Amino acid sequence: MTKKQAWIHALRLRTLPLSIAGILTGSAIAFHQHFWNAIVFSLALCTTLLFQIVSNLANDLGDTQKGADNEHRVGPTRAVQSGIISQQAMKNAVILTSILSFISAALLIYFGTKHLSNTVIYFYFGLALACILAAIMYTVGKKAYGYNGLGDLFVFIFFGLVSVVGVYPLFANGIDYLLLIPAVTIGCFSSAVLNLNNMRDIENDRSVGKNTLVVKLGSENAKKYHAFLILTGIIAWISFLGITQQWIGFISLLPSLLLLKHLAFVMKNKEPKAFDPHLKTVALATFFTSILYFASVIIAQWI
Repeated sequence: MTKKQAWIHALRLRTLPLSIAGILTGSAIAFHQHFWNAIVFSLALCTTLLFQIVSNLANDLGDTQKGADNEHRVGPTRAVQSGIISQQAMKNAVILTSILSFISAALLIYFGTKHLSNTVIYFYFGLALACILAAIMYTVGKKAYGYNGLGDLFVFIFFGLVSVVGVYPLFANGIDYLLLIPAVTIGCFSSAVLNLNNMRDIENDRSVGKNTLVVKLGSENAKKYHAFLILTGIIAWISFLGITQQWIGFISLLPSLLLLKHLAFVMKNKEPKAFDPHLKTVALATFFTSILYFASVIIAQWI
């Protein structure tokens, strides 16, 4: 692997569609309610992608520093672990992408909060800093929360609640608490991706002291937890569409059929390595749920 390929690999491109699912969902709901701003939408996508890249690079660095990325790891070899990219180079990349993500967030706040109070503006700046810190501290530092079973909670909060609910006021200059329902869906599906990742890596994580929720629960209970995440996400999405009477929006349930098939595999599977390709399955199913919902909103406005 060349250095260029190692950097591309470190970006973990397959995680990026998942990172924007919440933004797409929150933006689609705003569009459905006749609130729209193309600049806000573009900057929101750019900001969340940069946050995810910060997280991916920091994860590559932190897991290598703590020994979680080693020759016994089931998943793909990481950039720093391989030695192709030095720890110092990765630290510099984390710092650079953190700065870029904050600049993008600042522009998003500038264009999206012109009609909001100063208190709300300060809140969004604080939220941007929290997103950057959460992205880095998942695996970096002595108190990395990913090593203490809190990764799932943070993913649910930032990929679900913050992403879906947080972007809406930047369009609508107000809040709609109904967004909490689809936010639960995106949060649960995103947490399911992390849970799959941790089920794949359970043996290595346990051996190096990375106490993920899967390590704490054990393999069989982790499968039950996975079923809870997938089914709760589907039920919440159906509830949202029913409550809002967006009947065309039910086309966005098509990826859920794939998720149910995936769940059947998870409950039967005994080989951790076999979970790896399913990470992409759940991530893309989440992404296409949001894409199809956005498409349904556009179609509904044409009819």
